[in-house]
Amino acid sequence: MKVDIGPDPSLVYRPDVDPELAKSKDSFRNYTAGPLLDRVFTTYKLMHTHQTVDFVSRKHIQFGGFSYKKMTVMDAVDLLDDLVDESDPDVDFPNSFHAFQTAEGIRKAHPDKDWFHLVGLLHDLGKILALWGEPQWAVVGDTFPVGCRPQASVVFCDSTFQENPDLQDPRYSTELGMYQPHCGLENILMSWGHDEYLYRMMKFNKFSLPSEAFYMIRFHSFYPWHTGGDYLQLCSQQDLDMLPWVQEFNKFDLYTKSPELPDVDSLRPYYQGLIDKYCPGILSW
Repeated sequence: MKVDIGPDPSLVYRPDVDPELAKSKDSFRNYTAGPLLDRVFTTYKLMHTHQTVDFVSRKHIQFGGFSYKKMTVMDAVDLLDDLVDESDPDVDFPNSFHAFQTAEGIRKAHPDKDWFHLVGLLHDLGKILALWGEPQWAVVGDTFPVGCRPQASVVFCDSTFQENPDLQDPRYSTELGMYQPHCGLENILMSWGHDEYLYRMMKFNKFSLPSEAFYMIRFHSFYPWHTGGDYLQLCSQQDLDMLPWVQEFNKFDLYTKSPELPDVDSLRPYYQGLIDKYCPGILSW
């Protein structure tokens, strides 16, 4: 059964993208009017209303046992094609192709880092949450810490948080909220979505990837941090050391969409070899 999760707001609406990077890269995430912007705004309004400390904590319990499915990584890559994105004009081909395109872009630029190639293939696998009934606003879009006041670079920050109950709670409504200064992002509750789910799934299944890979997976949608420069008051030195790796990954996530589709069948053996090296076998999802 095909599931329509709509456009991933992180990939179709990017108001702060560096114009120098531009597909003319200015045609990615460039929406200032029209029905798609309305849809993206609605997604963020729902997200910024319902993503609370309590909601995220409940999702950790719901999905933290990884008892929904047993399958290999390549099975999950193929499952991505059950997610359709009818209103993302950047993409009119199967979701799995974006995974292979991202991976191949990284492979060309970083031929000596095979673990980085695998991150490109893996990074969106958490979107299978939508196949288990999660709404779009709890699967895709830019992420942010819950338990503290949202910072200025959170998308639609000024117009979407008014109904979030945490911001009426003095424990959660200050700049630091429930956190200590420079406590480290590993101690932060991030909003729930495909990044956080996959990061936790990789930890649960003991993927033998370097720390950089886990940062890329967990924080690739955390635009207010890696692009907006916010939330530094929560960061440890390790977070700052890892930031350039997340930024490097993000270049390939946004800008490897191309009408030239990869020959997936010819690429599968290489990536299956990486899966066998770093995350083999039937895994718990």
